[in-house]
Formats: sequence, structure tokens, C-alpha cells
Amino acid sequence: MIPAPEIEKILFTEEQIQARIQELGTEISESYAGREIKLISVLKGSIFFLTALTRAISIPVKMDFLAISSFGSSRAAPGVVRISKDLDESIEGEDVLLVEDIIDTGLTVRYLLHTLAGRQPNSIAVCTFLDKTPRRLVQVPVRFRCFEIPDRFVVGFGLDHNQLYRNLPYVAVMKP
Repeated sequence: MIPAPEIEKILFTEEQIQARIQELGTEISESYAGREIKLISVLKGSIFFLTALTRAISIPVKMDFLAISSFGSSRAAPGVVRISKDLDESIEGEDVLLVEDIIDTGLTVRYLLHTLAGRQPNSIAVCTFLDKTPRRLVQVPVRFRCFEIPDRFVVGFGLDHNQLYRNLPYVAVMKP
């Protein structure tokens, strides 16, 4: 697939992504050996990562989904979100792995961890496809990550710009 004119460069190729997800799936399977985990995906961006990751995990896996949206006006404080689609099932007593497409400020993940922890899971950890640590405002415990990235706007493999580019099989940096 040829990059669109808005794309500056490819950051991670399809092959690099698939290889890293396989490694991560093995790491998760070993960390949770003998247990069943529930993967909770934050829609929409993480669905591509979730699908590939689930195939790379060798232990029993359940899945559920939630969606979040910004709360209030465009001038609202960063990290002010609300759950717009909640989980379909209880997570009480479950080993939960929150699956994100990208973590930047950490504010949304902090909110989700706090909200989900109140539902009494056995354990809760975070797994992200991309970790943009230069933008971190609050520290969050990221247990599993595919890639760390610089502070650039990226698209592809589920990440979008105005709902476009999610279907790219690679991760690319957008032109400024």
C-alpha cells in the first residue's frame, strides 16, 4: 500500500508490527500462565491491535469492549472523559488486561484504571500498542507495550486522522 501524500514516513512496517505482537503475545501468555485473562479493548483504535494480539496469546482469553468520549466543550481540561459504551459483562474476580492503541498524557488510562479497579477485578494491567512517553502528564503503570514513539502524530494499524488511515497495515508519521 502506497502512503498517502499526507504521510511523512513509515515508522513501523507491517512485518515489524507482526513480529513485535508475536513477542508480546508470548510475554503475556507466560506472565498469565495457568490463568484466563479478560482483554478489555478501548474502541475504536485498539481493535486492530486487539485482534492481532489475541491471536498471539496462547492462554484462554475473554474479550469485552468499552468506548470513551471527551466530556464537555473543546476547551474542557485534557483527560476529562466519560464512558460512552460500557462493558457488557462484570470483571469482578477476573484478571483484566486493558488494551489501548496509544497512551500519551496518561490521563485517560488513569481514569479507566480507577474506574475498572472499583469493579473488583482480581488484577488489572495495561497493554498498549504505542506509548508516547514524551507527552506523559501523569504516570500510569504500563505493563506491556509494543513500541515507544516520539511526540509525533501517527496513523495506521487502527490509529486515525478524522476517521481515515485506520486500515493502513503499518504505522506512519503524518506531515506537520
